[in-house]
Amino acid sequence: MTSLRTLGPSGLSVFPLALGGNVFGWSADEEQSFAVLDAYTEAGGNFIDTADVYSAWVPGNSGGESETVIGKWLAARGNREDVVVATKVGGLDGVKGLAPGTIKRGVEDSLRRLGTDYIDLYYTHFDDPSVPVEDIVTALDELVRAGTVRAVAASNISPERLTESLDFAEREGLTRYAALQPHYNLVSRDTYEGRLQEVASRTGLAAVPYYALASGFLTGKYRPGATVDSVRAQSAGGHLDTERGVRVLDALDRVAAAHDAELATVALAWLAAQPTVVAPIASARTVEQLPALLAVAELRLTDAELADLTAASA
Repeated sequence: MTSLRTLGPSGLSVFPLALGGNVFGWSADEEQSFAVLDAYTEAGGNFIDTADVYSAWVPGNSGGESETVIGKWLAARGNREDVVVATKVGGLDGVKGLAPGTIKRGVEDSLRRLGTDYIDLYYTHFDDPSVPVEDIVTALDELVRAGTVRAVAASNISPERLTESLDFAEREGLTRYAALQPHYNLVSRDTYEGRLQEVASRTGLAAVPYYALASGFLTGKYRPGATVDSVRAQSAGGHLDTERGVRVLDALDRVAAAHDAELATVALAWLAAQPTVVAPIASARTVEQLPALLAVAELRLTDAELADLTAASA
């Protein structure tokens, strides 16, 4: 059985792959979503990532669709206590920003859609520089003290604001961020490496990277001349136009061949081996896409292989 990892100082133990919920209610309908969620948890997975804004970008959707699907699944399976549910506040029209009242309204809406009375990990989705960190941290602390949230985290935040938030929480004895969700993968390293990663390392934050597979590019299905039927094809395929993208695919091919593994598994294994990273996030639209993601829990790359991938992605 795969060992769970400790999520920073949160007290939560999570599977080393977080299942991204952005596709639920978007490119995966309710039936498909239930099947993916079932297969993920049956394989030992317990960490589901979503947000209130998923999937407001789809014509006819207004946000909250993913949370609603997950909530229906939790109710149908009766497994709420077995699953670590992470969701976010701050990006949905009508509940945008991080004013204390907005955070309170956001958590109430998410709890209703998820059909639960607590959220395991609650992220500020996008920082709101118009609100002092003191107000944000205090509002989040109140949620933890009320029992509606077990741990808090941040995403899309600068090193400066993150440091201010952690320092204030420490100074005042309030709940501090336990995790950080950065944009980070083999073709996007400067979005995390450097000052943000240094803050996470110094303060013991657990990193849970999003875009772990670069919108599907790191699965290897995007190749010169190939046509991919995906809602993300344009953004993912753009990496083929860069020298780094081609180098990374070549390196992934080499390492994957050595392990008889899927490229996605290797890309996730490189990410999971990076300092501070506890569980990369990846989504699956179908059950057939899951095995390559779940396999990251067992794949261990050699130091030479990690160095090869790191050099290719420089």
